[in-house]
Amino acid sequence: MSIHALPLPQSTKVQAAPDFLTGLQQRRKRTVLISGLLLLAALLFSDSLWPSGSLLHESSELLGYALIFLCIAGRSWCSLYIGGRKKTQLVEDGPYSVSRNPLYLFSLFGGIGVGLQTGSFTAALVCGLFVFAIFNIVIQREEVFLNAHFPASFTAYAARVPRWGPRLSRWQSREELLVRPRFVLLTFRDALGFLVAIPLLEAVEWAQSVGWLPVLLRLP
Repeated sequence: MSIHALPLPQSTKVQAAPDFLTGLQQRRKRTVLISGLLLLAALLFSDSLWPSGSLLHESSELLGYALIFLCIAGRSWCSLYIGGRKKTQLVEDGPYSVSRNPLYLFSLFGGIGVGLQTGSFTAALVCGLFVFAIFNIVIQREEVFLNAHFPASFTAYAARVPRWGPRLSRWQSREELLVRPRFVLLTFRDALGFLVAIPLLEAVEWAQSVGWLPVLLRLP
């Protein structure tokens, strides 16, 4: 007697899609947390080539503040459009009409902002490349999912809207939008992790100034 595998019912396929994205997002958060801690450990023993209080150092920190707050506001804004919809439909309006991944684009700004809190443009570049590398891998995996579940519409969308962007000339948005507050608040909460870097790196700078942490490398 032979046993033939039966095709999965449609409900099972629909259920598998959210599970894939949920698992991917959870792995991404763990990777960001672990890698971020390792990067912070490296920053503990490095300092800016420009002393605290100098024009370049203070300008770097101020620009970092601006980018971190832009990241928090931008990610929250994006969640108004995609919150609760990412697993069930292809979102193509609002910020998603000019960039396929505006949430990750704003996270890139936040990563650069964190690096600028050290007063070093080199550290900002390293942090930015770190965020870009992680999210670029996540994007590639998400696009495999989107291409499988929305083949025709995603192909046209990808041809029209850049992966990172933004291509502002493509902006379009509907007049009314169904907002799901829980998802907006969750995104806002996650984005606050970038804000924690401000007092944390200030504490590192203070510990270095009093000699509690040795400075092994000075970065421009």
